[in-house]
This record gives sequence, C-alpha cells and structure tokens, in this order.
Amino acid sequence: MMESAARPALRRLAEPLSRRSSLAPFTTVSSRTSAAAAAAVQPRHSDQSSFDATVPSRIPVKHEASVPVAQDILRVAVSATRPRNDWTRDEIASIYEHPLMDLVHQASLVHRRFHHPAQVQLCTLMNIKTGGCTEDCSYCAQATRYQKGTGLQAKKVETVESVLAAARAAKKNGSTRFCMGAAWRDMRGRKNSLRNIADMIRGVRALGMEACVTLGMIDGEQAKELKAAGLTAYNHNVDTSREFYPSIISTRTYDERLQTLGYVRDAGINVCSGGILGLGEATTDRVGLLHTVSTLPAHPESFPVNALVPIQGTPLGDRPPLDFANMLRTIATARIIMPATIVRIAAGRKAMSEEKQALCFMAGANAIFTGEKMLTTECNGWDEDKVMFDRWGLEPMKSFDKSPPPPPPPTI
Repeated sequence: MMESAARPALRRLAEPLSRRSSLAPFTTVSSRTSAAAAAAVQPRHSDQSSFDATVPSRIPVKHEASVPVAQDILRVAVSATRPRNDWTRDEIASIYEHPLMDLVHQASLVHRRFHHPAQVQLCTLMNIKTGGCTEDCSYCAQATRYQKGTGLQAKKVETVESVLAAARAAKKNGSTRFCMGAAWRDMRGRKNSLRNIADMIRGVRALGMEACVTLGMIDGEQAKELKAAGLTAYNHNVDTSREFYPSIISTRTYDERLQTLGYVRDAGINVCSGGILGLGEATTDRVGLLHTVSTLPAHPESFPVNALVPIQGTPLGDRPPLDFANMLRTIATARIIMPATIVRIAAGRKAMSEEKQALCFMAGANAIFTGEKMLTTECNGWDEDKVMFDRWGLEPMKSFDKSPPPPPPPTI
C-alpha cells in the first residue's frame, strides 16, 4: 500500500528531468554558424584559481540557447579539413571557454587529422647577440634600461664559426631547427651584421637543418636578403592582444610588429609568431592574441606559446607563475583554429612536469625548444628530453618533413 502511494510522488520528482533539453551529440556538421549566432556567445571561464566562498545574492542564470550555439561553433571548427582565417573573437572565445578536458580531446582529434601525433620537432635557440637592446619590453632581461637590476652584461655578436659549432652540436643531439636570436630593436645600419647572419644561415642550411632567426624589426629588402641566404623562418612575436600590448611595451607598436610579419611573408619566408602568457593579461587578451595570429593573411607556420619566466630586475620580475590551465587552453584552442600550424612550447617548459607536457602534446603542441639555454633563461636539456620522448612514445620530427598522419587502424 505504501509502495503504491509513493509511486506518483517519485514520478513527479523525475518528471522535470525528463523535460530537460539535451545537447546535440558531438558528431556531424550541417553548416557554419552565422555571425549573429557566434556573437551571442559569451565567455564563461574564469581565471580565478580558487573557490570564492562568498555566496552571491543573486545566482546568474545561464541561457540554455547559448549552449547549443557554443557547441555548434566548436563542432564546425573541429570538423575542418583546411585552415580558415576569418575567425571572430566571439568564435575563438567560445572555443577557448569550452570545458577543458573535452577541449583537449577535440583539439587532439584535429591534431591527428593534420599531423603525425607522435612527432615533435626539436628546436635549439642560440643567443647570437646578448643584451644592449633599446626596447622596454617589460619581461626581457636584455633591455639596457633594466641592466642594473638584472646584472646582464651586453656582448658583441657571436662569430659565424662559433654559431655553426653550436648548430653542429644541436644537430648531433637530434635538433632539426636551429634558431638564432639577437637583442636588437631593428636591423637599420647593421649591414655587416646582416652579412654575417646570412653566412650563419647558409652554414646551418648546409648542415641539413632548418634555420630561423629573430632580429627585431626588418624591412622588405632585408627580408629578401635573408630569403636569398636560405632562411626557413623568421620569428617575430606579437606577444599579447592589441589592447593589452601598450601596458607591456611602449617602444614598438603592435602595427610595427604586424608590418614586419608582412615583409617576412611577402619575401616567401615562413612566419613564426606567437605570444607570452602570464604577463598579467586577462582571458580576453589570450583570445585577442589568438585572434590576431589566426586572422593574418596566412596562418603562421609556427606558433610559439611562452609562459613568462619572471626575471628579477625587470618590471615583471615578481609576477606569479602562470596557471597551467591557461597554457593548456591556449595550446588546444590554437590547434583547433590553426590546424596546420606547428604549435611550439617555448619559454617556461622547464617548470612543467612531464605529465603537463604530455597534456600539451595531446592538445596539439608538436614542437619544443631543447638544449642548453633559452636566450637568457633555463632550457630542458637534450638528454632529459630523450628520456621523456622514450617514456611517452614520441619521436623527433625530421627537418623539412612534416609527416602526414598515420592511416587509421583497420576495423574488425
């Protein structure tokens, strides 16, 4: 008797659950979302790393209509078979804000469609001219104005032979790309240095390695000279969003950085451009960074993701460590919106555990810097990375050879 009386009450309790709308399964795509639909998506992720015990007087209500729109944006992005460069900020924000574990999973699906998932490019970076830079980048120890606090002493440009000796050592240890960085604002009036750098590039290429340089701002003619020497890629990071950029650097404009990238691209050199996380930026700035690079006329060949390494004596020397979730979200989102680009874990990897690095590889990162140093900060060594590669089943990517994804396993 009591059992039969309880049944109607149980049915009433269960009834609201049966009426809840369910999300469409994450499978097929019919069409791209409209701009109006994309604009309706609002970011929901918070940078707050700990729970705020203060209970709000009003609990915000999520509009159920926005969830299918967000799912549709991600679904369309993940189903892509070729890159696109007409992303909106709202679309990128919607992807970035997706629940993290599923975001990593979806990014891994894209990664496997465009890249061999086990291959990671090993790159070595050498500082060929240390310190003495006239810029005021708040994160950089090589700026002359911070020299008193950092204690970094400026040095002359390295000789061609010393650079090629370092390149030979890098190749012997498995690196396939050799990057050369010089602490200059630009290359104006540096004809002799440019000739020496051209010799370095030719020497690196003669070793069968990819050659990359980062020399500050260059003009069209200088880009052509570097191309003639055989330069593979030119690195010039945009660092952060256009809006946040002026709070980090005042001696070079955002548009000057984009202009340099234009000269590099027009000369037929691969563009390498990324950013730095942990500068004090907000989520909207990380989305802005991703929007800048993913809407260039062509996606960068390489997108380096740096975690700030605070250096005492610089304005950002006391910044707290970056929340790893922000690094992982940025890598996963970059992989989805720039599917063919090499996503490179750059500065800050030394502070990551192997498990964190493995998550980055799963999310789509497929290049690292390895060797003795990252300009003025510590770098993971070759031996350390060889052990990690063996443990996680990774293999070095060959120079100039991004292998296609392996065929899917046969169905039984």
